[in-house]
Amino acid sequence: MRSQSSARRRIVVGISGASGAIYGVRLLRLLRELEIESHLVVSRSAQVTLAQELQMRIADLQALADVNYPNTDIGAAISSGSFRVDGMIVAPCSIKTLSEVATGCTSSLLSRAADVMLKERRRLVLMVRETPLHAGHIRSLAAVTDAGAIVYPPVPAFYAMPETLEQMVDHTLGRVLDLFDIESRTVRRWSGTAG
Repeated sequence: MRSQSSARRRIVVGISGASGAIYGVRLLRLLRELEIESHLVVSRSAQVTLAQELQMRIADLQALADVNYPNTDIGAAISSGSFRVDGMIVAPCSIKTLSEVATGCTSSLLSRAADVMLKERRRLVLMVRETPLHAGHIRSLAAVTDAGAIVYPPVPAFYAMPETLEQMVDHTLGRVLDLFDIESRTVRRWSGTAG
């Protein structure tokens, strides 16, 4: 029997209906390249966004993950704290999903799995995609942060001098994976200014 330290790393990936489906798709590809086991849950709205933004079918997305769960399966492995994972990334994260996690009133497997990360004190990163924000959004961002989540809006880092959309996405996801101590080799690290 393998010890926990030698077991393959596992990350839950949630994709909600916010714009930015490219983040979830590229994240799954990076995890596969890094040989990290991915457990995927996708909201119904995300399926629409995936088709509109990337002309991608849900079956093609699911093929990128090691394990897939229907968003309605509240009895799935990732709905329990006894199922060991390193954490969860919601990429992108809609305000609806954020609000459910912030209040603990979960209505789907996606928000339930995120809630489990918080109660088990595991890493939860929410790549919130909304702008501008009103006071209710800001209160939800504060509440979920107080509960232990990391809010990571996918804001591009221009010091990395990206030349393509893919480079911008990869840099952002590399910084998200840094939060799990996972080296993706997609980050152009800041080394200070010369002079």
